[in-house]
Amino acid sequence: MIAVQAAAAIPTVPSNAPEHCPGTESEQAGKSNACDGCANQEVCASGATKNQGPDPALPFIRARMSTVKRKILVLSGKGGVGKSTFTAQLAWAFAADEDTQTGIMDIDICGPSIPTILGIASETVHSSSSGWSPVYVQDNLGVMSVGFMLPSSKDAVMWRGPKKNGLIAQFLKDVDWGDLDYLVVDTPPGTSDEHLSVVQYLKESGIDGAVLVTTPQEVALQDVRREIDFCRKVGVPMLGIVENMAGFVCPKCNGESQIFKPSTGGAKKLAEDTGLELLGSVPLDPRIGKSADFGVSFIDEYPDSPATTAYLDIIDRIKVILGDV
Repeated sequence: MIAVQAAAAIPTVPSNAPEHCPGTESEQAGKSNACDGCANQEVCASGATKNQGPDPALPFIRARMSTVKRKILVLSGKGGVGKSTFTAQLAWAFAADEDTQTGIMDIDICGPSIPTILGIASETVHSSSSGWSPVYVQDNLGVMSVGFMLPSSKDAVMWRGPKKNGLIAQFLKDVDWGDLDYLVVDTPPGTSDEHLSVVQYLKESGIDGAVLVTTPQEVALQDVRREIDFCRKVGVPMLGIVENMAGFVCPKCNGESQIFKPSTGGAKKLAEDTGLELLGSVPLDPRIGKSADFGVSFIDEYPDSPATTAYLDIIDRIKVILGDV
């Protein structure tokens, strides 16, 4: 099992921190050379940012997560690269085995698209004596998302950091996940509150790895490089990179053409430069978007698509890396 480096406290790094920020919990906070000129230097040096004690939610989260075998984060610094779609396909593929219990935790709080992609947007969360019950797509695939808690799909979620962090803690400690083989966590774009919170809350339970999703063009790769840097700073192991929309597949002839030109070498070059594995490239098939709109599994609906083959090869590789085959 790949374990997150959780022996020491994970440093909290402000979003506007310098590149070599030691973190707000470090003894060097506000005092190192990297802190010179930082707007947060004075408050960090005063010690006001340091935690006054362990988060009271951690023991409850540890107890809940003790029944979850694998925890996988799906990350991307860039929005619109198909991260949530990949999360859904990954979970559907895991749950294709009736004996594999799978869960999706959607912490994209301001843009919860997982309920729509899975065809359960109209469902609501129910509570019992054992906690909140996930919404089930099928008997062995449960989902938790803030999307289930909104009065309508048009309602905006306008929350500051502390409220977002509180909901993520509730998803981890109050949801009755039961015995899970896989918990796949769909995250928002970027490296902000939600990412820091889920890493902090899961540091004792262990994160098995992160999958980083990108598209071939440089504008997406730039943000993924930042996501890789985030993972290394907070000690999250990375399973590898997935390249989405790598060419266009004609639904009739299965011929492929290039839509997003990899002007700087695409995900393959990024993987080589960062020492990560390129798990695979998924071509753009317009039926993927159609499947997401109608809440059905693309893999099941279109088994002959080259995109389905790519998805399944990536998922098989993830299982091999995790030691589950």
